Amino acid sequence: MNKILNGLKTDINFIRSHTLQPQWYKVLKIFILIGFILFYYSLFGLTRTIIFLALFFFMAALVHIIYRVKTRTWTQNWLDFIIIDEDGKSSPRRIGRYYYTAIIINAIISLVISQILI
Repeated sequence: MNKILNGLKTDINFIRSHTLQPQWYKVLKIFILIGFILFYYSLFGLTRTIIFLALFFFMAALVHIIYRVKTRTWTQNWLDFIIIDEDGKSSPRRIGRYYYTAIIINAIISLVISQILI
């Protein structure tokens, strides 16, 4: 259990400190997500919204875990996650097409499944 909590702390610290996305986007995506959830709820109701959210967050967590493992906890290059050495200090660059493509595919799959199941 302690290993899981330490992993979560590491991930939270990374999310807060990374420069993979501009700071304004980190804030904006919260409002985009809330707006989309409210819009989806108003169109399709609570059950489909819950199914969509459960699937989307599960698949987003899988993408996160895959990136975390493949980059050896954010220290190694993999796909569009690139580490740059600046003044003897490693820092990640922005993520790109593979990450965002995976998130868009996850959203589409979640949308389709939430509509088919009920």
